[in-house]
Amino acid sequence: MKQTGGGEDAKRRAGESAAEIPDDGDVVGLGTGSTAAHAIRALGERVDAGLDVRGIPTSFQSRELAREVGIPLTDLDESLPDVAIDGADEVAADGALVKGGGAAHAREKLVDSAAERFVVVADPTKEAERLSHPVPVELLPDARAPVAEAVRSAGGEPELRAAERKDGPVVTDNGNLVLDCAFGEIDDPDALARTLSTVPGVVEHGLFVGLVDEVHVGSDDGVEITSY
Repeated sequence: MKQTGGGEDAKRRAGESAAEIPDDGDVVGLGTGSTAAHAIRALGERVDAGLDVRGIPTSFQSRELAREVGIPLTDLDESLPDVAIDGADEVAADGALVKGGGAAHAREKLVDSAAERFVVVADPTKEAERLSHPVPVELLPDARAPVAEAVRSAGGEPELRAAERKDGPVVTDNGNLVLDCAFGEIDDPDALARTLSTVPGVVEHGLFVGLVDEVHVGSDDGVEITSY
């Protein structure tokens, strides 16, 4: 059952908590989404106060925000992240995640998995005992039909993500499409992740399994930190 107590204050507390982690000289993976944005803003305040870090953005959105708040940027060709700070659409009790609500999960997984320490920021509405949120699957445009059929064979129901305020589908920063795939409650996220990864045409899926080191959940009372 999802928890209550979400909202911008809870997101802000989680983001600010994680933004206290980086030290001078660190490279920081900068996640995508509303809660990660709070972390980026808080990190920008620390940079303004003298912290020496560089950021690796995971999307156009996080790149623009980092520039706005004055965080110097680098990329994976130059450096690997010491810590990555990112949000999630759902966080299971065992630390498994569903990500991809912002259609940036391919680059998010690349940056987050490369980090020495991966920290998730969330509010209580994102917590669940088991994952059940639809899993975003980024795919090559020509692969829509065969990938959708493979998802159905794996027990899911795929739906092409439609763009808002324009006709047609969402197109990722990589030029691909996204299927949101409902599997109901996911008993074995690791097995489903392996299945989806083997489907030709799939660029990346939104199941993040065995990657998280810490989860910072903001609430009205403060921040709860869970380590894995």
